[in-house]
Amino acid sequence: MAIIITDECINCGACEPECPNNAIYEASEEWSYSDGTSLKGSVVLPNGTAVNADQQQEPLSDEYYFIVSDKCTECIGFHDEPQCAAVCPVDCCVPDDDRQESNEELTEKQQFMHRDA
Repeated sequence: MAIIITDECINCGACEPECPNNAIYEASEEWSYSDGTSLKGSVVLPNGTAVNADQQQEPLSDEYYFIVSDKCTECIGFHDEPQCAAVCPVDCCVPDDDRQESNEELTEKQQFMHRDA
């Protein structure tokens, strides 16, 4: 499953540089699928959604840091555990119960986003 940041976030920013998928953004920051990945132009995500990877997307939160779940792999393919949760001083990086994904799905997502790396 993807990780989410709860509203208990203190906006310290410790999590953002730790994410190997560049899936974590500061409050009110626009984002794109191409940020920190090999995705470019029109792509179909592993979940079947067609997107323009270069297009800027609206922030998912204007109050605290957020994680783009379509880019989160729980650090699979990079680390043994989610790095955001490991460095968070207030334990607000938690599994998203609404976004159940198997290790195989997370691995597929990681390989899809970093296929040219």
